[in-house]
Amino acid sequence: MDEGRKRVVGIIAGILVARHLKSTEDLHDSRPSPRTESLIASAVQCADRIMTRIDGVVDSVNSERRRRL
Repeated sequence: MDEGRKRVVGIIAGILVARHLKSTEDLHDSRPSPRTESLIASAVQCADRIMTRIDGVVDSVNSERRRRL
């Protein structure tokens, strides 16, 4: 995975995790809790699925454009 893609997955995952954290203390907790670790793992998996789906759409659009040329 290239660096740009890692950044995008990280941003998407961060947005998904932030929606489920209850307070700002959850963001700044120095000790990772099982709940937070689980939320992060799930968000990264979901972000990767989102990127895979985007790649599929972009690839199909690009191949359609090439056929028209």
